Amino acid sequence: MADTTLREIADEYWDVVLEHNPTSATVLGDHRFDDRIEDFSTDGQAAQRARLASLLARVSAIDLATLEGDDRITHGQLVGELTDGVTLIDKRLVELASDQMTGFHVAFLQSVPVTAAPDADSARRMVERFRRVPDALQQAAERFREGAAAGRTPAAICVARSMNMIEGYLASPVDADGVVTLAGPAGWDGEGEWRTALRQAAEEHVRPAYRRLADQLSGDLMAVARDDEHAGLCWLEDGEELYAVLAAHHTTVDVPPEEIHRIGLAEVTEMLPAEYAEVGGRLFGISDPAAVLDRLRSDASLCYRTGEQIMADSRRYLAAATTAMAAWFGRLPQAECVIERVPEFLAPDSPAAYYFPPPADGSRGGTYYVNTDRPENKARYETASIAFHEAIPGHHLQLAIAAERTDLPLFRRFSLANTAYVEGWALYAERLAEEMGLYEGDLERIGMLAGDSIRACRLVVDTGLHSLGWSRQRAIDFMAANSPVSREEVTVEVDRYIGMPGQALSYKMGQREIFRLREYARSRPGGRFDIRGFHDAVLGSGAVRLPLLGDLVEAWVAA
Repeated sequence: MADTTLREIADEYWDVVLEHNPTSATVLGDHRFDDRIEDFSTDGQAAQRARLASLLARVSAIDLATLEGDDRITHGQLVGELTDGVTLIDKRLVELASDQMTGFHVAFLQSVPVTAAPDADSARRMVERFRRVPDALQQAAERFREGAAAGRTPAAICVARSMNMIEGYLASPVDADGVVTLAGPAGWDGEGEWRTALRQAAEEHVRPAYRRLADQLSGDLMAVARDDEHAGLCWLEDGEELYAVLAAHHTTVDVPPEEIHRIGLAEVTEMLPAEYAEVGGRLFGISDPAAVLDRLRSDASLCYRTGEQIMADSRRYLAAATTAMAAWFGRLPQAECVIERVPEFLAPDSPAAYYFPPPADGSRGGTYYVNTDRPENKARYETASIAFHEAIPGHHLQLAIAAERTDLPLFRRFSLANTAYVEGWALYAERLAEEMGLYEGDLERIGMLAGDSIRACRLVVDTGLHSLGWSRQRAIDFMAANSPVSREEVTVEVDRYIGMPGQALSYKMGQREIFRLREYARSRPGGRFDIRGFHDAVLGSGAVRLPLLGDLVEAWVAA
């Protein structure tokens, strides 16, 4: 029987998370806060910190010896997430969130297309939220200025990319604005009046607020931004400490940046070249790894001609994975996964793909967004591994299964705080797809290697930028030399790492741990290893911290 005190704390924690992140709450299907917007003020952050600290004290007072099974996982997760939450507020990370990856100004634009009002009350309250967008953006801008005044200046390239995204949004037609086209209640007789109010909110509140923010970014912030030679956090006075906090937050393990850097170098220079030689020999008749990479970068015939070709391939790979997954997983998601294009105004500065999980209210399934911008710069060999990473057997299978574990506390079903687990599983899924027979040939197979190369390079580049003082150009050059993606794509990737320090470490660190646990389970004496059982053990408890994932696998092995 679940510990009632622990469950109460878990429920209160999730309420705090959603109340202070109301836009995310709506995306997740919780409509209690549909009329609210995020509060980035110093007072707002202090109030959130006080509530998290109080919950941390309460959960820490529970005697772990009195807990069993899932309750022990819930306790460990709560302690970890609450500690992280307090620490990240204390480090004033909001002051650095002017970038194109972590900033609210980007997250809001990404969230609107997957937001829906299920009833008339929610619809009306969302109009009020949109009218409050200027408050949130102005608070964020004030925090950016406070940070800059304290010496916490942003990287110029990230400010520039944020400005580009905003200008793209402002240049898009009002009629196509996600605020104006927001999905509303079916058959509602008040829709006409509501649509008028939405358009007014977009024209009079949302768009002017974004115009002001763009002007503030290009003026106050760009004037003091760090140049490309000093793009990493280590150039800030407290940058080394900030990076240590972010690396630990994203990996959930305590591994020094220098060690992570060495792990990445070993994969890039020792492990992957042998695989490139083998697959490249079959595919191109080329066994020199550097020549294989050069061929992948330079052969225009390996790239797409149209965005529809990208979409067609993505649909085919997803269909094949959906058919095959039952043989590899005992627990399957009930929610479907649909494919959509990345909105045009976001696409030039967005990654190749991303995924939104299904909400708690069941109003939609998972959504796999595919970037079809500039198809001539996107390689055909990458599409399969990306689909398996973002959709099935990657994020969709993982996050939809978690969402459907209705017996677990809500935060364990929907929290994305544990990046190493979330991204580690998705990268593991790229390699798993080879075992599942999902790659149609060596062209797709070499895309799997390309994905691994990119993530191994991330260990080197992220630590290089933020711990070792690499310039932006050095990071671009390293990744361009050691991965097959185009220099243009590498540039977008590196700028992403500059904008969200530490997150790039999560993929490889998580993947390596899942493979380590799988080998541990396989090597245990007595009993027959069951891959479906292993996957169910890994996926059955929501997104957990890596040490807790180890506990779950050990318990499964011992059962």
